[in-house]
Amino acid sequence: MIVERTENPMWLSNAYLVADPGRGTGVLIDGNDELAPLLQRAERDGIKITHVLVTHPHGDHVAGLPEARAQLGNPPLVAHADCAAELEDEVEIVLGDGEKLEAGGLEIEAIYTPGHAAGHLAYLVNGSDVFTADVLFKGTVGGTMAPGASGFADLQASVMRLLELPPNTTVHPGHKEPTTIAAEWERNPFVRIWRGLDSTGDEKVTVWGRPATLKLWAPDYDGGNKAWIVFGDSGEDAIVGGSQVER
Repeated sequence: MIVERTENPMWLSNAYLVADPGRGTGVLIDGNDELAPLLQRAERDGIKITHVLVTHPHGDHVAGLPEARAQLGNPPLVAHADCAAELEDEVEIVLGDGEKLEAGGLEIEAIYTPGHAAGHLAYLVNGSDVFTADVLFKGTVGGTMAPGASGFADLQASVMRLLELPPNTTVHPGHKEPTTIAAEWERNPFVRIWRGLDSTGDEKVTVWGRPATLKLWAPDYDGGNKAWIVFGDSGEDAIVGGSQVER
C-alpha cells in the first residue's frame, strides 16, 4: 500500500494519497492546499483516484479539495453526515461509525471520533493504517474548543477508542509526522493520565480571562504546548493550545 503525505508549511496540516499499486487505484484523504504533489504522484504511477475522504470540515483540512476533485473528474466525496452540511462540495457518500467503503483494492472503515469536531471521522485502511486527523497525534491530542467541537468527554472517549486498535497500527495524524498505537499508548502524556499511570496537576491559571486549573501542560505537534484545563467558573474540562493559558 502506498501512503504519501504532504504538509502545508503554514498550518502544518496533512493531506494523504493512499493507494493500492497492484490495482492502480487510490483515495485522497483531506485537503491542505498542498495537493499538487499527491496528484502528480497519482498521475505518474497511473493511480485512479476513486474517492475523496474528509475527516472533518475545518479549513486547514479541506483547502483545495474542490479544485483537486475537478482535476480528477469529480470522484465522490465521503464524510460523516454532521460534516457534510459544512462542506463546499456535495457529499455523495455518507459514512457512519463502523461502516465500510470498498475503494478499488482498499477496505476503508469509518470510526466516529467526535470531540475536536462533532462530525469527525477517522479512517482505518486495510486494518493496518488509521488516519486520525485532529484527534490523536504523536505525543498529543486534539483541542476541544475549535468551531463545531463536541467537547472534552467526546475527545477523550475517541482517543481511547482509537487506542483499542492493534498496537502495530500506524497512525497518520492531521498534523506532522506519523506514530503508532503502541507508542501513543505508552508515551502520550494525556493517555498516560487517562490510563491512571500519571497524576494531574493543580496549578491555577487564567484562560481567556477565566480562572482555571491546569491539569496537564504537555508538548504539542507544532513545537508549542497543549494544555488540559478545568474552568473554575463552570467545572468544564477543555483541551486548549498553550498560547491561550496565562500561567
